[in-house]
Amino acid sequence: MDTITPQGGIWAMLASATMTVRFVLLILACMSLTSWSIIFMKIFTLSNARKDAAVDYKRFQEAENLKIAMRALGHNKHSPAYAVGLQAFEELARMEDADLEPVDKARIAMDNIRRTLRQAVGNEVGNLAKSLAFLATCGSAAPFIGLFGTVWGIMNSFHAISLQQSAALSSVAPGISEALIATAIGLAVAIPATLAYNFFLGFIQAIERELVNFAGAFLNRIQREVSWMPQLKEPPARRISRSEDI
Repeated sequence: MDTITPQGGIWAMLASATMTVRFVLLILACMSLTSWSIIFMKIFTLSNARKDAAVDYKRFQEAENLKIAMRALGHNKHSPAYAVGLQAFEELARMEDADLEPVDKARIAMDNIRRTLRQAVGNEVGNLAKSLAFLATCGSAAPFIGLFGTVWGIMNSFHAISLQQSAALSSVAPGISEALIATAIGLAVAIPATLAYNFFLGFIQAIERELVNFAGAFLNRIQREVSWMPQLKEPPARRISRSEDI
């Protein structure tokens, strides 16, 4: 009785595949290994980033003043909130030393700090989103790469029919099997990559919201505490120290 697949199952089927189909399967295997490495890495990285951002936002809100708040954030220098706050704090320190009239200094400083916070949040979100483009590529390209192997296997099947002048199942089964294997592996690469990509996008959006909230809290604290802001009349002792003192 004829069998549809060669003896030995899938491994024998792969061993008998053409070089083109083997090359396609090798590409898909590399894509799968890379995408799963990214998935596991991002689960760890984004989970820590979200937790750190939430904890640091709470620490910042509970601190007595801006200097103490930045020192509290400095306990975890890998936190995205610390990176955002540090850039804004350094810009604040540079503006404090600027030789400008108080009214102009306050206006320019707030504009500069807003831009700095916006850029810092964007940079942190961009860093967290690194490698996600590869998952998107796998999700969109892997099925078509598998489809190429499918088409090639079917072409070989028709070529076998023409050579053997027989349409028996045993003559076309190997090529069809190769085709189905390529399609299946292409989908196996694309489905988890697409699911992970969409999941991580939602995760990053949640972290971005935490950082935006932190940036707003940073601006509010500056307006309340910085002594050279014209609307506040606080003693010079409350002046912000240089960032290297943090």
